[in-house]
Amino acid sequence: MAADSTLIKCSTTKFLELAEVYQSDGCRLGLFLRMQGVTAGLIKSVKYDGDGFFADDRAIRTNEPVHTGQCIRFALPPERETSVIPQPVPFSVAYEDAFAAVLDKPAGIAVHPTLNYPDGTLANGWLYRLHQQGKDGVFRPVNRIDKNTSGLVLCAQNAFAAPLLAGSARKCYLSIVEGTMPLGPGRIEAPIARRGDSIIGRCVRADGKYSLTEYTVLAAGHGHSLAACIPRTGRTHQIRVHMAHIGHPLAGDSLYGGSDKMIARHALHCGIICFAHPLTAKIVRVESALPADMTALAEAENLLQGWTLTQLPCE
Repeated sequence: MAADSTLIKCSTTKFLELAEVYQSDGCRLGLFLRMQGVTAGLIKSVKYDGDGFFADDRAIRTNEPVHTGQCIRFALPPERETSVIPQPVPFSVAYEDAFAAVLDKPAGIAVHPTLNYPDGTLANGWLYRLHQQGKDGVFRPVNRIDKNTSGLVLCAQNAFAAPLLAGSARKCYLSIVEGTMPLGPGRIEAPIARRGDSIIGRCVRADGKYSLTEYTVLAAGHGHSLAACIPRTGRTHQIRVHMAHIGHPLAGDSLYGGSDKMIARHALHCGIICFAHPLTAKIVRVESALPADMTALAEAENLLQGWTLTQLPCE
């Protein structure tokens, strides 16, 4: 058994104690693991690529029953090799533990390598950080943001945490849009589809995918407004497309009709991420203040009064 066993749930011994889940007495180990959020793929990988499962230090098969009072443990199998090359890339770590990490990405850096951006990405920077610490690992982003969107990116530290984080993560974005909007909440429910004249562009169209964005206008100036946006669906460019659809494109967003005279990129920042911790199920909230370019525009338009980041919801 590997010394750094990854645990399903933690007690003082860092092992899952079935006494805490008395309804599971007598059920098969495989079923119990699925009830605890372990994916079928991970169970298979632990069986065939790892050291298997143990109940009270005794090897146990997934078709065997488990009983109240037992401690079930397993070690994650080795990580698969990655083709991403470690490179120094500027970002900061807003939160980190053995199961989750939240990275604060500046605008202008892609999250992961693509044909257009093969290196210099957040993935390259994360692997570089791991190597500097003498660690191995892979880059597992739970959420992705556009290259020119700044702010928080949630990452899973292991294969067990990844699906649990993906299922619980919620995000709140801060956006500066063109025009004066009425203060208070709003809702944009409009289907989004690919735009015919652009490889990356999207548009609101009747045959598009269902899309919902909820927002709250926090401050309004003469030429711009600042809104907190929570995307309830995860479509490409969703906030950008939806705000443009209601006549208020993001400042700097030339792709969707915004002007870049006052800011050189679309004014969108992932300011809050909330998630249920894979180990304890407690809600973790991580915040990131507006970056310098958006702060400068907000100050010029007097959009920083009357609200604080800590007051904003992320549910």
